[in-house]
Amino acid sequence: MNKNDLIGAVAESSGLSKTDAASAVESVFDTITKALSSGDEVRLVGFGTFSVAKRKASTGRNPRTGEPMTIKASSQPKFKAGKGLKDAVN
Repeated sequence: MNKNDLIGAVAESSGLSKTDAASAVESVFDTITKALSSGDEVRLVGFGTFSVAKRKASTGRNPRTGEPMTIKASSQPKFKAGKGLKDAVN
């Protein structure tokens, strides 16, 4: 399922127009993104938790040349599925 499929499914199940459903889906994504950008965690009980994981700087190797290289520290978005989602999938 891609984003357009998700919007269509939301429109169908909620009775909204596709335009309104697209706006709602975009708003949810934007809100989650803003919360993670500010360092907050987004917990959706029964679905899962979105958080930010900090990765330390490390040393790796260039796969082409084998030379050591420095990998910068970064922040990575992370999702941990909740019990309800896990149970629905299994």
